[in-house]
Amino acid sequence: MPTIGIFGGTFDPPHLGHLILASEAHARLALDRLLWVLTPDPPHKQGQSFAPLEHRLAMVKLAITDNPQFELSDVELTRPGPHYAVDTVNLLTGQNPGARLVYLMGGDSLCDLPTWHRPADFVAACQSIGVMLRPGALVDLPALEDVLPGLTSKIRFVDAPLLDIAAHDIRARIANGQPFRYFLLPAVYEYIHQHEIYRQVS
Repeated sequence: MPTIGIFGGTFDPPHLGHLILASEAHARLALDRLLWVLTPDPPHKQGQSFAPLEHRLAMVKLAITDNPQFELSDVELTRPGPHYAVDTVNLLTGQNPGARLVYLMGGDSLCDLPTWHRPADFVAACQSIGVMLRPGALVDLPALEDVLPGLTSKIRFVDAPLLDIAAHDIRARIANGQPFRYFLLPAVYEYIHQHEIYRQVS
């Protein structure tokens, strides 16, 4: 039975932190493949602006092209929004019969899980939930279990390296003319430079 990770995000832009976390999850959870699920317009980030989808799609392809264990999934690109995690998991389960799916999230997302769309259905749909915890992060699992029974048995914690890299910081650096080159793979940096994404970069 293959084990497949689901790694979702806006990837605006995809940076070294994303790649390192994906690699850690792949190794620690013994994943056979890791699906990068690009979310066009996530429901929990309504009102925020994103780089055009075609640019984010191109950057993700550039970021993962040299890793055969990483794969871009179009599960949220080929259907209209809103794109809820519970629907994504159900669709990917149907697309990968016989596989064991592991939904990946950060500790902050785990704490916010009760506020998600149909959280109980999401937990029921997941075979496993891989939670990437920053060093020193605290999660009140008993409280979450009270709200979402059955959650604890599905969680597999991954100690994530402490990486102070965030997409919003990279975007701010670009907008303010600050250096950002070494937060990204060279191909992604060159793409941003060539297409003048986030602001005109000189």
